[in-house]
Amino acid sequence: MDIRQLEAFAAVMSTGSMTGAARLLDRSQPAVTRLVHELEAATGYALFTRHGPRVTPTQEGFLLYEEVEPLLGSWRQLRVRATEIGQGGEPLLLAATSAVAVGLLPQALRALEQELGAAPVRLHSAPPERVLQAVLSSAVQLGMASLPLEHRGLQLLWIGQAPCVAVLADTDPLAAHPALEPAALAAQRIITLANPYRLRSRIDQVLGTAATRPASTVETNSSVNAIAMARAGLGIALLDPLSAHGMPLPGTCVRPLASDIPYFFGAIAQQGRPLGRRPQALADALLAAAAGVPGFVEHPASLHAELLQAAHAELPSPRV
Repeated sequence: MDIRQLEAFAAVMSTGSMTGAARLLDRSQPAVTRLVHELEAATGYALFTRHGPRVTPTQEGFLLYEEVEPLLGSWRQLRVRATEIGQGGEPLLLAATSAVAVGLLPQALRALEQELGAAPVRLHSAPPERVLQAVLSSAVQLGMASLPLEHRGLQLLWIGQAPCVAVLADTDPLAAHPALEPAALAAQRIITLANPYRLRSRIDQVLGTAATRPASTVETNSSVNAIAMARAGLGIALLDPLSAHGMPLPGTCVRPLASDIPYFFGAIAQQGRPLGRRPQALADALLAAAAGVPGFVEHPASLHAELLQAAHAELPSPRV
């Protein structure tokens, strides 16, 4: 089993045919077919069933692909890194939630490059828990995610706070309101994020009273999905302000909420690991970009626990 066989196998999985894989890899079709046959001989089982020029992955083929895909990604990254080392370049390794990646990072990276010049950047967009894991495992130099961020081994560089907002179609009657009262959301379909342990819990507290309980909800793991569904008129999206203000879509409008639902976020690094000049400069640029978000307030990292406790205490308790 070698890397060429795995690349041929992955290409066939992606294209659905030996011919398509050959075009993708810039190889001959017989060469791709031979590599796949060699991989099947090495594994001891068939990876595809043949139907003329088309192929269908077997169950074993699907299972193997789940292992091969990340391995090939790491292999490509290794080749890129080897070239960078030879050229004396040091990439900036980042992990961020989609909210930060969309709402703050482009502006911060531009400011960073204006200050220090361009350099390779590798950004991994992931849920908050994955961002924490990437920082703790030293896979990235800098992470950006929503609170809580009090895991052992993390260094919290700064905390930002800004109020959540509503995103709705600009044709929605509620778009005429300068701010949305909780009562105005009653009997509306609410689009919100699925993770119950972060922002979602604070949104549920506001909407949990009998007077403001929504008619129905749409849950998604992506703020981009929520904004797109709001534009289609499928409901009102209650979201973090970074996504809403950072990626405005035509046909939507952003309205503040009369009841403050605070969104907390911050920049993190691995505790005890020196933060280089470029990652530190980016953390500072992110903070500067966050200052442009309406209602933004900066807090010292030492107030992490107090801020979350106060936020939950100030929200109304749900009534049955």
